[in-house]
Amino acid sequence: MSRRIFRYVAFSIVQDATAEPEYAARCVSGDESECGAESGVGHHPAVVEEWQRRHAQETRHVRYRRNFADYAVMEPPDGLPVELQPARVARVRA
Repeated sequence: MSRRIFRYVAFSIVQDATAEPEYAARCVSGDESECGAESGVGHHPAVVEEWQRRHAQETRHVRYRRNFADYAVMEPPDGLPVELQPARVARVRA
């Protein structure tokens, strides 16, 4: 059996469709110290934006640090033989 080594294959990095992205915000308003109130994690930016609006309405705070996180997967190029493609991992949405 012969062995071949591929030094470079142009994979694409794409968002993992099996995992939901996460959005969050923290209030950093304040002169000497930050407020520190947090939105918690949401799976859509509108949820976090609504929390920001309500918090601003209650406190008049207008400065927030927003965070976004997602999962990425490496997709092989079309035409890559199946035996050379990476193993797939099945994920269950929570």
